[in-house]
Amino acid sequence: MADKPSRSLVLFGDGLARFIDSSHSHFHSLASLSSCGFLSLPNSPPSESEDERTVREVAVLLDACPIYLNMGKISDSDNQEDSPKQTLPDRFMGMKAAILTNNSSLKSFSAKLGFSVLKLDELVVGGSAEVVALELLKLLGFQEGKVLDSDHFDLVFFHNGAGEQKVVAADMGYMDALVGGVMSQMQPGSDISSRLHLSVVVSYGNILEGDDSKFSVSKRVDEKNSHLSVLYPLQSYAMKGGIPRKDVSMVEILQYRQIGSCMR
Repeated sequence: MADKPSRSLVLFGDGLARFIDSSHSHFHSLASLSSCGFLSLPNSPPSESEDERTVREVAVLLDACPIYLNMGKISDSDNQEDSPKQTLPDRFMGMKAAILTNNSSLKSFSAKLGFSVLKLDELVVGGSAEVVALELLKLLGFQEGKVLDSDHFDLVFFHNGAGEQKVVAADMGYMDALVGGVMSQMQPGSDISSRLHLSVVVSYGNILEGDDSKFSVSKRVDEKNSHLSVLYPLQSYAMKGGIPRKDVSMVEILQYRQIGSCMR
C-alpha cells in the first residue's frame, strides 16, 4: 500500500471523444501506460438541455445522483440536519475538492456537492496548456518538483468542452496538450509521480440523430443481420430488464499512476 495519500487530477473532456485522432500523441501515450475502460451513459432525452445533460453526466461519474435528483426540491431555509450526508467531504473523510468550469449549472451543482468552485477563465486565459497544467498541479500542492504538505486540494476536477460553448476539434487538441503538460511532470522516480493519480475522461456529449452508428454502444443494424452476431453475447451495460438498450453511449476513462509507486 502507499505510505502517503494520493492527490487526484481529473481532466474531463466533455463531448471531445468524437474528435480523438492519431495526431493526439500525448493522449495515446497516456492510454498505452494507463488502466483504460469506459462507462455507458443514457443518451439525452429530447427535452433535456445541454446544461442539464452536462450536470447529469457529471453526477453519474461522481456517483452523486441523489444530490442531482434533489436539486431544487429542498430550499436553503429548510432544516436539513436529518438529511443524509452526501457531499464529498462527508463521504470521503473531509476531502478537499475543487472544480474549474465555465458552466454555471455545473458550478451550482458542484457547490452543493462540496466542491470549491474556482474561476476557470482566470486560469486559462492567456496561458498555454503547459502553463495551465502547472497551475493545476499547484492547486494539488505540486510545485517546482516538490510536494507541499499544506494548503492544497486532494482532488481537482477540470471540466472542458460541451455545456460551455460549441465544441470543436481544437478543444481536443488543447486537452491533448494539457495531458502532455501533466505527464511531463510525472517523470519516473519523481515525488510527483508517486503521489499524483491522473484520470482523463472523455465523453461524446449529446448524441444527435444520425450519430448512433458511430457513437452508440448498441449493436449496429448490419451487425444484427450477421449470422455471427449470436456468438457475441450482449454485455450488461447494453441490457436493461432483459431488453437491449438503444439509448446508451460511451464515456472513455484513462487512469494513470506511476507503476510501482504504491508499493514500498
